Amino acid sequence: MQAFLKGPASISTKPVTAKEKSAAGSSGEGKRTKPIPWVEKYRPKNVDEVAFQDEVVAVLKKSLEGADLPNLLFYGPPGTGKTSTILAAARELFGPELFRQRVLELNASDERGIQVIREKVKAFAQLTASGSRSDGKMCPPFKIVILDEADSMTSAAQAALRRTMEKESKTTRFCLICNYISRIIEPLTSRCSKFRFKPLSDSIQQQRLLDVSEKEHVKISNEAVSYLVKVSEGDLRKAITFLQSATRLMGGKEITEKIIIEIAGVIPKETIDELLLGCQSGSFEKLETLAKNLINEGFAVAQLVNQLHDTVVESEDYSDKQKSAIVEKLAEVDKCLADGADEFLQLMSLCALVMQQLTQNT
Repeated sequence: MQAFLKGPASISTKPVTAKEKSAAGSSGEGKRTKPIPWVEKYRPKNVDEVAFQDEVVAVLKKSLEGADLPNLLFYGPPGTGKTSTILAAARELFGPELFRQRVLELNASDERGIQVIREKVKAFAQLTASGSRSDGKMCPPFKIVILDEADSMTSAAQAALRRTMEKESKTTRFCLICNYISRIIEPLTSRCSKFRFKPLSDSIQQQRLLDVSEKEHVKISNEAVSYLVKVSEGDLRKAITFLQSATRLMGGKEITEKIIIEIAGVIPKETIDELLLGCQSGSFEKLETLAKNLINEGFAVAQLVNQLHDTVVESEDYSDKQKSAIVEKLAEVDKCLADGADEFLQLMSLCALVMQQLTQNT
C-alpha cells in the first residue's frame, strides 16, 4: 500500500520552473486563435460598415465630425444593427484606448432596477472626461451610457433616469436601445433623438451572407441563401447564426435548402397540409394522433402558429369569416404559449376550432 502511495520512482516531484512553463506554452498552443461566433466576428467595426440604416448612419457621421452627439433612442426589430451601430460610433469617437473608460453598457441581463440607476449610472455620469486622445485626434469631453433592451426596465427606473439625463448632460450622453418604443415612458423619448431601424432588405441580407460565406470558404447554393433570408425575416444575426450552424453540420459539403429547413426548425409544408386535411376530415381521434405526432417530432407549436397564419391568410379555400375566426384563435394561442402554456393542449384547442370552422358548412 505504501509503495502504491509513493508511486514509481521515475516520477519527479521537483517544481516546474517559470522557464520550463514558458517553453511548454510556446509549443503552439498559445498561438492558436480562439474561435468566436461569426455574429461577433463580422460585427461592424465602424459606422460605414452598418448596412441599410442610411438615415442613422448619416446623422452619426455628422455627429462624429463635430465630436458631438445628442441623447439617442434606437428602436426596431432584433438583429437589425442597433447595438452594433452605437458601439461602432463609440469606438470611432474614443479610440480603442479610451473606449473601456468612456462607455458603460448595461444589458437586460444586468440588474437595472431603480437602485442601479441611482447608484451605478449616476456615479458613472458624474465623472468628468477630458477632450484629448493619445493619437492626437479630436475627442469629445463626454461619456456614453448604453442601455440595451431598455423596454424591459421598470417604469420607476426609467423615471429615475430622466433626471440624471438632464442633470449630467454636460458630461454624459445616453443611448437607449429597445424593440418596442411604446414601452419607453414619454419623458425619456422626448429627451432623445429617435431612430427607427428597419428590417434588412432581402438583397442586403443576401449580399452580407455571401460575403461571410466567401470569407469562411463555405459552399452554399443560391436556393439555400434565398431560403435563409426568408426564414430570418430581416434579422441578419439570426441568418448568420443559422449559416454557421449549417456549416458545422455539413463539415465542408455544400449547404442546401433542405439543411436550412432542418436547422431553422421550419415545419415542412406537407406536415401543415396533412394537419389541415385532418381538420377537414371531422375525426377528432385522427386530429389528436396528428397533433401528438407533431409534438413528438419536436416541432415548436409557436413556429406552427406563424406558418399556419401565412397559409390561412394567403389561401383562397376559406371564406373571410373562417379566416377571421382562425386568425383570432391563432393570436390567443400565441399569447398563451408566450405565457408558458402546455403546447399539446394549445395545439388541440387550435385544431378543434379550425375543424369546427371547416366542417360546419359541409
